[in-house]
Amino acid sequence: MKSFFHRHQPIVPQRHAILAGLGGLVAIGVVGALSAVSGWSLIMAPFGASCVLLFSVPDSPLSQPMNVIGGHMVASVIGLALAMVLPDAWWAGALGVGLAIGVMAALRVTHPPAGADPLVILALQPGWSFLILPVGLGAVALVAVAFAYHRFTGHVYPKPRP
Repeated sequence: MKSFFHRHQPIVPQRHAILAGLGGLVAIGVVGALSAVSGWSLIMAPFGASCVLLFSVPDSPLSQPMNVIGGHMVASVIGLALAMVLPDAWWAGALGVGLAIGVMAALRVTHPPAGADPLVILALQPGWSFLILPVGLGAVALVAVAFAYHRFTGHVYPKPRP
């Protein structure tokens, strides 16, 4: 039972934890401000989870720009396609999440927060323009903020290729 409650993450310096939180605050703040100024909503709930990866574990393969942007785009295309042909039923959401996971994995753009995109899309029933606003431009904005923020704080992002 001990292993069930074992923390698998290493201990991080307090500075890292504070900077990660500030990074998420800045990123969602920028995306929110862009939404307010432009009148276009660039925010969706999965972006908050993307910020956890972008600022807490920026070296993870799941946090790299191709995964963030590609994962959100792939999962959203799946959600939008399913919303066109399936009824608003609980199993449509399950199918959307399962397909998103499988396709992201096959394309090597896995980004766990994007797994929720089909659920958001099936609940909202938006049109295809949702793929550009908020998904595409919002994901690009998050990556751009992460890039600038990590440069400002002295961390290299994205992670260099080996």
